[in-house]
Amino acid sequence: MSNIVNLNRFRKKKSRTENEKRAEENRVKFGRSKIEREKTKAEREQAQRRLDGHETEDGKRDPS
Repeated sequence: MSNIVNLNRFRKKKSRTENEKRAEENRVKFGRSKIEREKTKAEREQAQRRLDGHETEDGKRDPS
C-alpha cells in the first residue's frame, strides 16, 4: 500500500524552496558589502556637512 501525500504541503514546500533560491540569487546580485555601505554613508554625511556649512545666518543656503 502506498503512502498518502498531502499535495498542499508538497506544493508549499516546493514554493518555499524556490523562493529561498531566488532570495539567495538576489542577495548575490543586489547585495552590497559592508565596506560599500559604510563608504556611501560617509559620502552622504560629508555632503550634508558641506551643505550645512554653506548656510547663512538666516537659514538660507549660499548659492555658491
